[in-house]
Amino acid sequence: MQRLYDEVGSLDKRCYDLFGLSEDLLMEHAADGMADFIRSRFAKGSKIIVVCGSGNNGADGIALSRLLIGDYDIHTFFVKDLKAPMAQIQQQRAHAIGVKKTIELNECDVLVDAVFGTGFKGDLDYEEKAVLQTMNNMDAYKIACDVPSGLKHTGECDENIFVADVSLTMGALKKSMFSDSAKEFVGDIVVLDLGVPRNRYEIPSAWNVLDLEDLQLPLRNKKDSHKGTYGHLAVLNGQKIGASTLSAKAALRFGVGLVSLVGEKDLKRPHTIMHSYELPYNTTAIALGMGLGNALSTKELSSFLDNSFPVVADADIFHMEILDKLLLRENIVFTPHPKEFVALLKYANLADISVAELQEKRFEYVELFCKAYPRVVLLLKGANVLIGADENFYVNPHGTPALAKGGSGDVLSGLIGALLAQGYSAKDAAIHGSLAHVKLALAYKGNDFSLTPDDLIEQIGYL
Repeated sequence: MQRLYDEVGSLDKRCYDLFGLSEDLLMEHAADGMADFIRSRFAKGSKIIVVCGSGNNGADGIALSRLLIGDYDIHTFFVKDLKAPMAQIQQQRAHAIGVKKTIELNECDVLVDAVFGTGFKGDLDYEEKAVLQTMNNMDAYKIACDVPSGLKHTGECDENIFVADVSLTMGALKKSMFSDSAKEFVGDIVVLDLGVPRNRYEIPSAWNVLDLEDLQLPLRNKKDSHKGTYGHLAVLNGQKIGASTLSAKAALRFGVGLVSLVGEKDLKRPHTIMHSYELPYNTTAIALGMGLGNALSTKELSSFLDNSFPVVADADIFHMEILDKLLLRENIVFTPHPKEFVALLKYANLADISVAELQEKRFEYVELFCKAYPRVVLLLKGANVLIGADENFYVNPHGTPALAKGGSGDVLSGLIGALLAQGYSAKDAAIHGSLAHVKLALAYKGNDFSLTPDDLIEQIGYL
C-alpha cells in the first residue's frame, strides 16, 4: 500500500525546513533518478530528446540532459523561453558541459516530456498543442517527467495530453494520476526519491493506493472446522436470476462455507448452491441488488433486512426507497458504478450531477458521500476503483478493460459477500474483494475481449 497526495509541494517544503535540503538538491536527485531509470533500460549511445518547458519541470529535464551527456546522444528542445530561476540555472550548467539544443523534434530512441508536470492548470496554447501532438506521433519510448504534460491537478486531461509509456513521478504519488481519464495516458508509474527515503519524505495521508501484494485471501488455517465455520451467505434472487447466481457461484469459490439463493426458485440453479424462500437461520452475511429489478416491494425488502447481518449492496438497489434503511446500517458495502453512484448522490440529497461531472471529480464526491455516511463503506467502480471507509480512502488501480462486461460486477459482489460472511470487516471485504477481482482478470490467459464472468469464477481457485 502506498500513500497518495493532492500535491507534494508542501512535502518538498518540509524537506527544506526539516532536513535542511534545498530546491536545487531535490531537483538533482529527481534528475538522477530519471537518469538511473534510462541507464537501466537503454544502451549507451541511444538518442534521447528532452522536451523542456519554461518552469521547474523543464529544469528537471535540463538537469537530466546534463547527467546523461557523454553516455547518450542527448538533445534538449525548448518549447518556451525559460522563466523559472532554477530552469535558467540548470541551463547554464547544461550549456557549460556541452548539452546540445535542437530546434526540431525528429527520430529518437527515448523522448522525455518535461514541459509542464504538475504545474499545468490552464489551457494549452497553439504552440504547446502542436508540440505535444508531434511528440505523441513520434515513434520512441516516451517518459513523462513527474506527470504527463496536459494532466491537470484535478485529474482532468487536455485533449492533447502527452501519452507516456512511463511516468517517473517525484517524491510521492499524486491523486491526479489516478483519475479514470488519466489511466489512458500515465503508463506505468514509478516513484523516484528526492534524496530522502519515502518513509521520511511522506507524511500520513487519508488516501492510499493498493498494491496487488496487499491481498489477504480467506485461507483456511483452522484444522478443526466444518462448513458452518466459514459462514453462510444469503444472496437475494430478483428478476434476473442469472446475476444473483453469478454472485453465489463466486462466493462459494471464495471460501464461504454455505451459499443460498433466497427468493423465487431457479430450477437451473447450480447443484452446489442451496435455495430458500426465507433468510436461512444461520446466515452470516447478505448480498442483494444484483438483477433485483422490481421483484420485491419496499416492505418485502425491509423484512428481508430486519437484522444486523453484514451486507453488500449493488446495482438496482441504488434506485430504491430501501436506501433510507441501508444508508443508516452498519457493516455494509455499497458497490455502485458511476451511473448508480450519481443516482445515490441525488437520493441522499448530496449532489445532482451528471456522470461526466462525477468522473471529473470522483475523489471529491467519494469523500463527500463518506463524510455524510461514515458507517457505509463505498466502492465506486471504474477504470480505477475508489474505496471509501469513513475518513480512509483507497485506490485500486489494477483493473483492466477485460472486466468491462456484464456480470463482472456480480462476481465482485459475490467476492465481497463471501468475505463478509467469513468475518471480514466491511472495509477489508471491499479492499480484498476488489484486489481479488482484478487479480482474477489479470491472470486470464485469453484475449482481453473474451473474458467472461464464468472465467473469473474459474480462476478463483488459483489466486
